[in-house]
Amino acid sequence: MSKRFPESEMMSYGYDPMLSEGSVKPPIFQTTTFVFKTAEEGKRFFEVAYGLREKDPAESTGLIYSRLNNPNLEILEDRLTLWENAEAGAVFESGMAAISTTLLELLPPHSVLIHSAPLYGGTDHFIHHVLPKYGIDSLGMDPGESHEEVIARIEAKGWSDRVAAVYIETPANPTTELICIKNSKRVAKHFETGEKKVPLIVDNTYMGPVFCKPSEFGADLVLYSATKYIGGHSDVVAGAAVGSAELITRIKTLRTFLGNMGSPFNSWLLMRSLETLSIRMERQAQTAEIVADWLKEHPKVEVVHYLKYASERNEREGKIREEQFTSNGAMMAFNIKGGEAQAFKFLNGLKMVKLAVSLGSTESLAEHPATMTHADVAQEDKEKYGIAANLVRLSVGLEHPDDLIEDVRNALEQV
Repeated sequence: MSKRFPESEMMSYGYDPMLSEGSVKPPIFQTTTFVFKTAEEGKRFFEVAYGLREKDPAESTGLIYSRLNNPNLEILEDRLTLWENAEAGAVFESGMAAISTTLLELLPPHSVLIHSAPLYGGTDHFIHHVLPKYGIDSLGMDPGESHEEVIARIEAKGWSDRVAAVYIETPANPTTELICIKNSKRVAKHFETGEKKVPLIVDNTYMGPVFCKPSEFGADLVLYSATKYIGGHSDVVAGAAVGSAELITRIKTLRTFLGNMGSPFNSWLLMRSLETLSIRMERQAQTAEIVADWLKEHPKVEVVHYLKYASERNEREGKIREEQFTSNGAMMAFNIKGGEAQAFKFLNGLKMVKLAVSLGSTESLAEHPATMTHADVAQEDKEKYGIAANLVRLSVGLEHPDDLIEDVRNALEQV
């Protein structure tokens, strides 16, 4: 049979109903441990799990303990790899668990991380307040900076031999500014040597695996807050990483000892959500474009930050939009005329759109980045990257666009 699309495989890939009493969907394996047939089998399973030997080609990974592996977790990880055509995947109990575990594994003490800016507030805090405790320095790449400029700044600091990874978020949260994945890969490749690889890590949460596939442009690892579009129903917190088998094996090994793997029930919920991921995201993107076009013409709105208008920001971002993404997505931000007081009046006036952080769910959500998700970002960085007091972030859900526009119109009348 010819290769199937991921949307089709989400219904059954990696699961045999005949192994579970004929159940059409995987049951929840709500168990802590698994019985070995023999002591010899248990020994073999642990040898592979702890990296004491390579798994034989014909050998299946044995179930040991739900901190190491679980059928729900493994089926979910296998299905996530299909969207990126990746070799392996790892699922965590939150997006920050995926980010922190990945960075702790790939950044040795006293190394350097190159990252895009701005970043999600939690990631920004981890990079600037946690990693320095291990002697890890960082350098932020500004949107539009060439790889030559970034390399020159690293070399000027004398950090060339310390660069261990490049980490980017594109589109940027919350401003939707676009970072070129290929350009970031050039930066990573420049600092590689025969003995040292420098992986490119891409946080693809904003666009999800439906509208952007970073591995096609050079990403070695792709991270997600699976809480967002992958989960999509505001009822599960989770994170994910997909990429090369070598890197995912390293990350999973650290996950085993940090104990932040996805639980059986959360994995089951995410498998359910993957079945509708594509159709949900496509509908949300369609609605978002209608809402964004309406906002763009409103007299109380200064500017709308949305991928459809990337070329209006500059030619470079317009080219990135066309090359990297197959849709404009359902995330946007906009500046209301005024300041924090006016932004708060708008947010307090919303009825259908929920005033809450998070994004990518079936319900529309709005928040104030400067004082909420990005509250801990340095003030100079907020000013530099446009996280202004009058900026509102909007995640468009599955409501009818006319109802959303009516709600937003009424809230803007309060300003």
